[in-house]
Amino acid sequence: MKHRAIALSLFLTCLIVACLTTRDAVLSVTVLEAGTGDSTPVRVRLTDADGNPPRMLGASTEAESSFGPPPQAIAIMWGRSDRADGYALQPDGSFYVDGSFEARLPVGTYRLALSKGYEYAMQTHDIEIGPGDQAKRTYELERWIDMPARGWYSSDDHIHIRRSPRDNPSILRWIAAEDIHVGHLLQMGDFWQFVFSQYGWGETGRYREGGTILSSGQEEPRTPEFGHTISLGADDFVRFQDDYYSYGRVFDRVHELGGVSGFAHQGMSFHGYRGMTVTVLAGKLDFLELAQFCVPDGPIHTEHYYRFLDLGFRLTALGGSDFPWCGRGERGDPNRFSQIGDARFYTYVGEDLTFDNWLSAVKAGHTFATTGPIVELEVNGALPGSQVAVSEGQTVRVVANAFGDGSRIGLTNLEIVGHGEVLQRVTGQGEKQLSLEFDLEVERGIWIAARVSAGPGYLAHSTPVYVTVDGGSFHNPATLEANLERCERDLAELEQELREPGSRLDSEAWRHAERLHNQIAETREALSALAARLRD
Repeated sequence: MKHRAIALSLFLTCLIVACLTTRDAVLSVTVLEAGTGDSTPVRVRLTDADGNPPRMLGASTEAESSFGPPPQAIAIMWGRSDRADGYALQPDGSFYVDGSFEARLPVGTYRLALSKGYEYAMQTHDIEIGPGDQAKRTYELERWIDMPARGWYSSDDHIHIRRSPRDNPSILRWIAAEDIHVGHLLQMGDFWQFVFSQYGWGETGRYREGGTILSSGQEEPRTPEFGHTISLGADDFVRFQDDYYSYGRVFDRVHELGGVSGFAHQGMSFHGYRGMTVTVLAGKLDFLELAQFCVPDGPIHTEHYYRFLDLGFRLTALGGSDFPWCGRGERGDPNRFSQIGDARFYTYVGEDLTFDNWLSAVKAGHTFATTGPIVELEVNGALPGSQVAVSEGQTVRVVANAFGDGSRIGLTNLEIVGHGEVLQRVTGQGEKQLSLEFDLEVERGIWIAARVSAGPGYLAHSTPVYVTVDGGSFHNPATLEANLERCERDLAELEQELREPGSRLDSEAWRHAERLHNQIAETREALSALAARLRD
């Protein structure tokens, strides 16, 4: 009897398992690069008929019945300030795979979304699977534009993920799945500490596979009174805790170590415009992070960018996601999420992408920042960041082209701006390409840039070409007095901060009052000298 009972129990168990198994199905997906047929890293979002992530059996979670990605999902610990907010799943429920995955799912209808940055057409597929199905699907991702073939390579200057060397292959595939060629992992500090540790700097802190490069950088120093800074490409981490508000000292050392420095968040958040006033007038600032979704008036906010360009200072336009903080959509919107590369910049490197070639091109200013559209600008054949010298009354040839995919990124405007004013504009209704070409007579120096819109949240802006006349400046006389006054107002705000210190733990300016007063005095001297020179 005992043996018969055991046999019956085993039979019933097998019958139950068989019944459960036949209610499920296996979905196998392979993603290839169109044209080459090579497997490619990709971002995947799989949802059920109700728009929710499905119950994946055998997923990479402890409980099979819980929501989770398939076992092939590339998992990395990520979160704000080193807190573990996620592992394999992204904030919107997406996950990254290296070209393929397999998921055992309940029967039903599913929607599969595949994406790879902005240069590839996004795909969505409805898949219906029945009991016991072995559903195999192969998809090819197609580019609507190939920027590396045109000499341009994408970068995200602002990614926060701590790492050790063993994390490099996984992180690199996340970056590659967003079609980022140079991804910067920023160690982030404040007066007290730093987080998102990077294991090495310079060549030691870089990792490359194929056309994707990871590099260490820093978001440091960061203060609520002076703004957040970013430095890229330096051979070491730079931090002066005993002199924390001397941003220019950090930038000088970064330059000695071969890197470049700038301000994050368009100079808007955390009173970054004050720090910009001090460091730009001292001639120490290389770039502004112009594209990002952190600022409500973004994703491209030009107020402070145009101010310092109009004062005759060169500033290169960069862009970055600030993953995992910022994201497309309104603050407070539950559908708002952070995504690597949703704001990025492109650098013209030419045919040979190496980190050194890339960094040299950034130093030359050959960039544009974007949240989707592509923009190319030449003035007399010169790329953004270049200086074009002419004589009074000569003309320069301006050529600009904007590109979109016609759907997600459908072009609505291409504008050429000089000294912040629109010189020429062409409008569209969701086109894939807009172009402008014209001759501009030059009476005095001027900076000329191109900017593009392609629907809400999809913008691009080039670094300017700087046109000088008879060896003069490219500053804007029409805005000179207002911009000088605004710089003085920034300094007055800093003085007020020192008189009435903030109560936040990271409001430490009062500890450095003497040095800050010295910086304010030096900046006023530089402002006075600039005013005298430009008013002549």
